[in-house]
Amino acid sequence: MMWQLHWLEASGDLGPWRNIVAGEVEIARRAVARVLPVPPIDILVQRLPGEVIPETGTTGQAIRPGLFSLTIDPDNPNFAPALRDGDLRRTVVHEAHHCMRMAGPGYGWTLGEALVSEGLAGQFVSHLFNSPPELWECAVTDEVLAANLPDNATLVSNGHDHRAWFFGFGGRYPRWLGYTLGYRIVGDWLEAGADLSGAAWINVPAHVVIDAARERTLLNI
Repeated sequence: MMWQLHWLEASGDLGPWRNIVAGEVEIARRAVARVLPVPPIDILVQRLPGEVIPETGTTGQAIRPGLFSLTIDPDNPNFAPALRDGDLRRTVVHEAHHCMRMAGPGYGWTLGEALVSEGLAGQFVSHLFNSPPELWECAVTDEVLAANLPDNATLVSNGHDHRAWFFGFGGRYPRWLGYTLGYRIVGDWLEAGADLSGAAWINVPAHVVIDAARERTLLNI
């Protein structure tokens, strides 16, 4: 099953990057296909200066099952090195995983569900490409992580501040805390002997992952 690229160029010319982006997307699609049936996905590709992760010059956003956006800023000085390092293909896999999970159990509404969905996407990328955690998946030390663990009520209730937990908005939590915590929680689940069949990567219930982490990262909450 092919993934369809849609080039949005009102905000910037993508001509010089079309072949490179298409090649990275195909590498990502084939990597996923080795583990899972590949669903049809539409990918919106856009060039938005200043609207990317500064450290990579790229970002992605899953919109719904079957649709995500991929944003690049070739003028960002970190874009070319990140591209050479495989950032783009990993971003595509991360967002494709979100789309597939949205089509199954859903991304989730609680903080715990969001942590699991982000951690699953990140660990899935590492599994496919044998890659280390991304900058945002190892952004804080063990000490900082332990000092900022959510209590159980926060973990399971609706209405968490996603931008605060994952992006550091408001200054209450360190930047990328949620991504790091989610990656660690899913790592706990994997180390506990998780079923690594294709379907489990997408459909594992969030509470199963969280329960595994209660013996490790979430031991003291």
